[in-house]
Amino acid sequence: MPKMKTHKGTAKRIKITGSGKLMYRKPVPKRMRRNKRSLYEMRGMMTAHSTVAKSIRANLPTG
Repeated sequence: MPKMKTHKGTAKRIKITGSGKLMYRKPVPKRMRRNKRSLYEMRGMMTAHSTVAKSIRANLPTG
């Protein structure tokens, strides 16, 4: 039986919580990276929407 493969780009960006939700960092546009204050406001993690979560889980064999 072949090994299950993990999409490494997805594995580095997505974390699975204890309840099974998918968490990822908010994408920050280039224009906002120039201003430290707006960059600070964009910090934090977001939960992935349920419609997107199914396709993300396909890239993570443990998910």
